[in-house]
Amino acid sequence: MHAKPSNTPLADIDRAVAACRICERLVAWREDVAVARRAAYRDEEYWGRAVPAFGDPNPWLLIVGLAPAAHGANRTGRIFTGDRSGDFLFTGLYAAGLANQPHSTSRSDGLELHGCRITAVVHCAPPANRPTPAERDACLPFLAREIEACPSLTAILALGGFAWDGTLRALAAARPWPTFGHGAEASVGGLRLIGCYHPSQQNTFTGRLTPRMLIDVLGLAQQATA
Repeated sequence: MHAKPSNTPLADIDRAVAACRICERLVAWREDVAVARRAAYRDEEYWGRAVPAFGDPNPWLLIVGLAPAAHGANRTGRIFTGDRSGDFLFTGLYAAGLANQPHSTSRSDGLELHGCRITAVVHCAPPANRPTPAERDACLPFLAREIEACPSLTAILALGGFAWDGTLRALAAARPWPTFGHGAEASVGGLRLIGCYHPSQQNTFTGRLTPRMLIDVLGLAQQATA
C-alpha cells in the first residue's frame, strides 16, 4: 500500500473507521469470530475490528464492496484480503495495471494499488454477510467523507447491488435511482458510477462474473478519466 502521511483526510477517516464501535451487533460478531477463529487460521491473530479502506492516496477510481469477510478482511485487517473474492478482484486489478501484483494475502505482502482505492459500504464483518439497514446507515458517513476526500476521483465501481445502493445513498443522489446491473453506468454528483457483479464465489464459480467481465468494467471506469 502507498504510504500516507498521518495528517491526511483519508488517514483520519481510516483511523476513525478502525476505532468505530457504533453497531453493537457487528462489534460482538467481529470480535467473537476473532476469538473462535477458523481451524485453518487458528494460529493467526485476527484483526477483529472495523476494516479501513486502502489503496492509492489520490485515486481516480474508488471500488466499493459490501463488507469485510469474517475470515478474510476481519482476519487480515485489509479489505478483500485473504479470501477468494479478493483473489479474483486483485487478479483483475493487476491485469488492468491497477495493482503491482495479482495476489493479496496480508497487510505486509507488498501489494500496492495505482490510481484506485478499495472501500466498503459497511466496514465490519456482518453475520451471514448481511448488514441491517440501520448498520448500513451508521457506516455511510464514512463512505461519504471518503468520496469528498478524493479530489481526483472520476469513477466509482460498485461491486454488487448493495454497494450500488450504498454509493447512491452516500452521494445523496436524487431519485429515481438508476438500476443496478453489470456494466450499468450512471452520472451522479459529477462522478461516473459503474456496476459490477460482486466477486463472490457464488458469482465467480458459476460464471456469472468472469475475469473478462471484470476487466471490461474496469475499462469502462478508465474511460471516465479520458
